Amino acid sequence: MNKKIVNGYVAEYENGAFNAVKKDIFVIDGKISFSGGSDDCEIIDASDRLIMPGLINMHTHAYMSIFRNYADDVSFDEWLFKRIMPIEDVMESEDAYWMNLLGMIEMIESGTTCFSDMHMFEGQSCKAAKESGLRAVIGRGLVGSDIAGDGAERIRQAFSERAEYECDTICFTLAPHAIYSCTEGFLTQVAELAAKEGMLKQIHLSESVNEVEECYKKYGVSPVELIDRAGFLDNRCILAHCVQMRDGDIELIRSRGATVVTNPASNAKLGNGIAPIRAFRESGVNLCIGTDGCASNNTLNMFREMSLLSLMHKGVERDCTFLSANDVLSMATVNAAKALGMEGRLGIISEGACADLIFLDLTASSLFPNNDLITSLCYSANGSEVASVMVNGRMLMKDRELLTIDRSRVYYEVNRLTRKYL
Repeated sequence: MNKKIVNGYVAEYENGAFNAVKKDIFVIDGKISFSGGSDDCEIIDASDRLIMPGLINMHTHAYMSIFRNYADDVSFDEWLFKRIMPIEDVMESEDAYWMNLLGMIEMIESGTTCFSDMHMFEGQSCKAAKESGLRAVIGRGLVGSDIAGDGAERIRQAFSERAEYECDTICFTLAPHAIYSCTEGFLTQVAELAAKEGMLKQIHLSESVNEVEECYKKYGVSPVELIDRAGFLDNRCILAHCVQMRDGDIELIRSRGATVVTNPASNAKLGNGIAPIRAFRESGVNLCIGTDGCASNNTLNMFREMSLLSLMHKGVERDCTFLSANDVLSMATVNAAKALGMEGRLGIISEGACADLIFLDLTASSLFPNNDLITSLCYSANGSEVASVMVNGRMLMKDRELLTIDRSRVYYEVNRLTRKYL
């Protein structure tokens, strides 16, 4: 049934900024409208609610929810190669379904309506996303030196998932893991395949000092220069992390039109550094926000990530005006939609846009009094204020009650898997 949302504050985006305006909106066939609906619309009373575009988590690994607080306070190399990868290598594929659902519970409850995922277990992220109702951009992690040789099986899995699960709310990327797990030739092959299939690409890049140094030793160029040389860097490319930039890297990213996804909590926690956000912004690079997985971030909460991003860089820059609340909110919505090729359809509340909406409780103590609703999203909100969540016009959570996922069953299964693997 179509819906009429009444008496709420709506976070509208206009002239490069969000503003909260009291107004009614309609949801008709999964799309937003201001022009009215039929008499049989379901009425949703949004009194004491702020209605805003759902947040878009542009880089995560939802299945990693099982690793929450498992490998804390260790170096990046120990974390990845000694703690996380050995367990991933023995995990059974079907178990990842429950891990994904746990991650999706957290994302729904903290106001994420769309996420870009890189995963390892065929079909499990897709199956969980479909059942949860979340919008998802999914990439099977790829490694190897030849897409017809050692990389062939993962390529097969990527296209098998696409054939089975692609729909209005789920689309797919080609997702080579990193330059240290994929050869230059492999990246060229993936880029050519993505162009042929009209698919986005995503990759971890320049995350650590060691990654950059090893790239110079092996290839004589920076990781950014390497993927450009491979023909991988273009306006359909999403780069996660980009913490350790070298001379010319940022301008090269800008000139190719690629998107950078910053992951402040993960990068800081693993000791990899702080991304040069001011330089990216001044260059004109499209910037988005991701949480990364629970193994390195510990949460999938985009409100926490927005706040950390703004406060961290104000301190680093010693500039209280840098990365305003509007700036980070735009990164988590409008900029993300642009990166996904869905500008005007996601990340905003406007005529004809997808009805991916979240409803924040303005009576929550963390938001009260309601002096500035937009800045409160960055400096006061912690995600618990999200009362209801809608994707494509469908309610996934209403008044904090999950409608698409059985929380008790997921908790039971994840507890079983924790005993099994950890």
